[in-house]
Formats: sequence, structure tokens, C-alpha cells
Amino acid sequence: MSEKIVSAKAAIEIVQDGDVIATSGYGGHGVPEELLVALEKRFLESGSPRDLTIVHSTGQGDTKERGLNHLAHIGLVKRIIGGYYGLSPKLTQLAVENDVEAYNFPEGCILQLYRDIAAGKPGTFSKVGLGTYVDPRVEGGRMNDITKEELIEVMSLGGEDWLFYRAFPIHVAFLRGTTADTDGNISVEREALVLEDLNLAMAARNSGGYVICQVERIAQAGSLSSRSIRIPGLMVDCVVVGEPENHMQNYSTSYNPAFSGEIRVPPQAVEPMALDERKVIARRCAAELRANSVINLGIGMPEGIGAVCSEERIYQYVTLTADVGIVGGVPMKGLNFGAATNAEALVDHTTAFDFIDGGGIDIAFLGMAQADQYGNVNSSKFGKRITGCGGFINISQNSRKVVFVGTFRAGGLAVALENGVLQIRQEGKTKKFVKEVEQITFCGKVALERRQPVLFVTERCVMGLTPEGLEVLEIAPGIDLERDILPGLEFEPIVKQPKLMDVRLFCPQLMGLKDGMLSMSLLDRIHYNPSLNTIFLNFAGLRVRTSKDVRDIRDAVEKRMQAVGKRMHAVVNYDNFLIDEDVMHEYADLVKHVETNYYLSVHRYTTSAFLRLKLGKELSSRQLSPRIYETVEEARHKTVTS
Repeated sequence: MSEKIVSAKAAIEIVQDGDVIATSGYGGHGVPEELLVALEKRFLESGSPRDLTIVHSTGQGDTKERGLNHLAHIGLVKRIIGGYYGLSPKLTQLAVENDVEAYNFPEGCILQLYRDIAAGKPGTFSKVGLGTYVDPRVEGGRMNDITKEELIEVMSLGGEDWLFYRAFPIHVAFLRGTTADTDGNISVEREALVLEDLNLAMAARNSGGYVICQVERIAQAGSLSSRSIRIPGLMVDCVVVGEPENHMQNYSTSYNPAFSGEIRVPPQAVEPMALDERKVIARRCAAELRANSVINLGIGMPEGIGAVCSEERIYQYVTLTADVGIVGGVPMKGLNFGAATNAEALVDHTTAFDFIDGGGIDIAFLGMAQADQYGNVNSSKFGKRITGCGGFINISQNSRKVVFVGTFRAGGLAVALENGVLQIRQEGKTKKFVKEVEQITFCGKVALERRQPVLFVTERCVMGLTPEGLEVLEIAPGIDLERDILPGLEFEPIVKQPKLMDVRLFCPQLMGLKDGMLSMSLLDRIHYNPSLNTIFLNFAGLRVRTSKDVRDIRDAVEKRMQAVGKRMHAVVNYDNFLIDEDVMHEYADLVKHVETNYYLSVHRYTTSAFLRLKLGKELSSRQLSPRIYETVEEARHKTVTS
């Protein structure tokens, strides 16, 4: 065999008192269970190693005994730097009882920190966490009283505040793959996910540390395709073959070839949700979706949105992503969460968060445990119960639009839905909308500064975040503001002219969301602001296929502009705009006609580099400005200053 292939007991002997150990895994996926079991056994038998620092980007466990729960022993662990605590309650209890120092940092920031440690950088700069409990001006990510050291600093770069997550050496990395050859090259063909193993291996290697990888089988040196190698052998110090019970695909599934992409499975009919408060909320959220948008669904209540999308036949018009790197496909639930069947693509964990942090998510739907009058949301700590943020801060802070989802109250809520009317049969005991959240996991102030649209969707009302506070925008039929909403708020909301929530939400028949998604009225896409003398054209998600489509756009735009009766500024949203090559020239001619006859100035924006290039080329050939901005903020700023 090879001197790199050793027993778990022999591999663990390298761990010394005070070491920093970083482990990979996501839930029950990719967790090096064999190594964690061996480390626990060594400590229980010998009392060493002691005072370890355990680093993990997200939850690793089954909420009972496995995963990081193996390390829940006083003396074994001194400090935890974790992204999510909810799956390892035994380890979390040590933090609650002040038996260990405990930090909770955003999942994506820990992943990016691995990469920066590997690159020899002093740490990671990020805006993720500003204004939340992670911000040193708030709590610095410290989760209990004995945790004192500041691991995050606020720094000014280019006149803006950034958070600096300090680097530290990683002494030992616990990783997992599928196959190792005798030179230590690692492939991951039977894993459901491509995790952070490569970056973590480099981080430990370049810290002068040690890399241990658990696999399920050994191959001859040189027999693995170079394209299948995820971790080169030069970065792996030793390999351990896991026992079958410690090397399941996840804690629920021994092996499912559909999870690893080995096969595609026939689409299965999704059982329609029963008509209850959860379905009402999921339907109202689905009504926010636009064709060609990229969405992220959180755990829990938001999962119902996928079922509604399937029932309403709109699943194929949006792209669902998961923060672990799943693109498209059908996401799994429970202990299988994180995996997907029939995924379109699978990227590594760190890259997925680069996409998220860069604004790649059009709309995110996240669970709402507690919200306050300032639009702050808490999903990380409740009294002595620590769950942690996971990817919540990255996703909520950087998605172009975020919708927080949950029942209006918790604890025994019972409702009835009859003839399109919602009735509260039994009120929930616990208020979710409080004067001030216990911990700020999402900062409303930062969202307002970034002009990020924020909604709160419940079964009885929809509220939106405004500079003045939370405004009641919609009320369900059968619900009375004074009787059913105001008593459940610990603050005074803004109430202007709330609309009635769509009656279809509360009826058993399909809502027909597909027709609404694909046939949004062109006139509904055009809005004129007289105080700014600016017309806003929302062409997001619009598909232009034929000459008739071009003529329809021309008629709608000219009708609105002629009604104004004077030249105006224009801002055009081309996000997720699609146009067939056959009509591109015709459309560009229309743009020139409208700009020549109606505009004082025009500023366009889209995140699509291809559309910026293609449309810009057509505009330039017609002696029009080819400048197309990447964000609405840039376009609006140029409009105001032009």
C-alpha cells in the first residue's frame, strides 16, 4: 500500500494540545465521521489532546450524537469558531454553559477566510456582517460571557466601513472524499456536494499544518483521472478508510446516485400542500417571483415555495440555488438537506458564496423567527439557545431583494380558510414582531442604506421596510387591523392605505401564477415620477421574440410618454431581459427612435455582461451612448446628476 494510508487511530496521534482543527462538512454531507469518532475515543481514553480550537463553516451533525457532537467534552475543546450550531446541540451546550469560548461568524466569511489563509493573506475583508451582531461595534460574533478576544475589526477602505476577519493558522484539517490513490490524490465522485475541502487543505498545508482525509476506498497510484482529482496528493499527509457506518453519503442516506449526479431520476409529482397558513404564505411569496430570476430558499417555512412553484407549473421559469453550491434541480429536505436531484450544476462551497456576496441572488426567501420595528431580524440566538447564522447573513445582506417568511405569531396558532377568507381560530401565544430583537442577524438600517427591498410575509398581512419603519402593505380578507394585527406588534407600524391580499391565496383552486409571470402587462412595467421627471421602464425578465413584441413595446412606451407631453429622463432595468438575435436590430432601432424623440437622458442597467456587450454594440452603431450600468444605484445616480 502506501505510508499515507493509515488507521484512524494513527492519524489522530498527530493532534496536539492547543491545536486549531478545521473540519469540512455540510449538515450530514461530507463530514469526516471516522476522524471525529477517533478523536473522541483518544480523549476519553487518555485525556488528550486538550484545549483545541474547532473551526467549521456550517452545521455538522444530526442534532443528536454524530458529527461535532463527538467533541462535546469539557477539556477537549477550548474555543469554537463556527458558522452554525443548530446541528450539534451537545457542543452548543458547552457554549451555553460558558465551558468553551464560542464565536459565530457568517458561513461564507469562514469559507473565504480558509482561502485567504491558504493564500498567505492577513485575513478577509468583507461587508458581510456590518450592523449585525458580528460587527465589533455590536457583539463581534461572541456568543457567551467568557469569550473576550476580538477576532474581527472594523476598517475603512475607500471611505467605506469594512469588516476584517483576522486569519489564524490551521494546524490540522479533517477532510473527506470518495477515493484516494496510494499517493494521496483524492476524488469526490460519490459525494453529494463539492465542499470547501480543497481550500481547507491548502490553508492547513500553507500554515505548516497537517491534512487528514477520510475516504471510502483506495485505488492504485496513477489510476485516477487527473480531471477527477479534487485534492492533489501533495496537499494530503495521510488517508483513513472510513467504516461503512461512518462514511454514509449523509446521516440519512447510505448512497443515492441521484445526489451525486451519477443518474438523473424521472420527475416525480409533488404532492400539493394542504390549504393552510403555510400554503398561504408560500403562495404569497411565489407571487413575488419573476421569470428568469435566481432565487434562494431557506430552511423551514420557505421550503413550501418550491412546492407551490411545482403545483403552479412555474418551476422551470426560475433557477433555484442553495448556498452549498447546488444550481437548479430539486432540493432535498430533512437530513438530506443540501443535496439535490437533477441539479444543473454543482460548484464548490466557497464559490457559491462568492456568487451570493457579489449579488447573484435576485430574491431570497428566509425564515423569520423574530423581527423588530427597525426591520432587524434575529435568527441566531434566543435567550440561552444558540443556533447561529449559517449563510443567513451573507444571503440576506447581499440578495437584491429579501423576503422574510413566517406566521404572524407562534405557539398554538390555529386558522381556518373558508370561501377565500382567513379566520383566526386560536391566536399564537408568542409575538414575533417585537420592539427590539435579542440579536441582530439582519440589519434593517444597512438594508435601507443599500436601498434593498425588504418584505415580511405572514398569513394575515404583508409588511415592508421603509425609512420610517415597518409599513403594513397588505391585509388578508377576514382580518381586522385593530383586532388581529396591531395587538400582535410591540410597536406602532406605519399604516397608510394597505391593499387586500389576493383572494386567490386563500382558495383551494390554482392561482394561475404562470400566466401572471409570463404575461406582465407592458403598461404595468412603465412608471413615471413627475417630481423627478423620470420614467422607469422595468423590462426585467421580459422576453422579446418577434417583431410584434417590439411593436408592442413601442406602442406601450409611446402611449405613456405622449401622455406626459414633454421630454423626460429614463431609467431602464434590463435584468434577466432576453431578446432573440432575429429582432435585435429592430429593437435597437426602436431604442434610437424613443431616445431621439422623448428622452432628456437615459441610463440603462443589467447584471448580464453579455447583454451589456451585445446591446451596447447595437447602440454604439447608432451613435447612441453604449454605457450600460451594472446596478440600479449607478443608473439612478447618473440620472440625478445628469
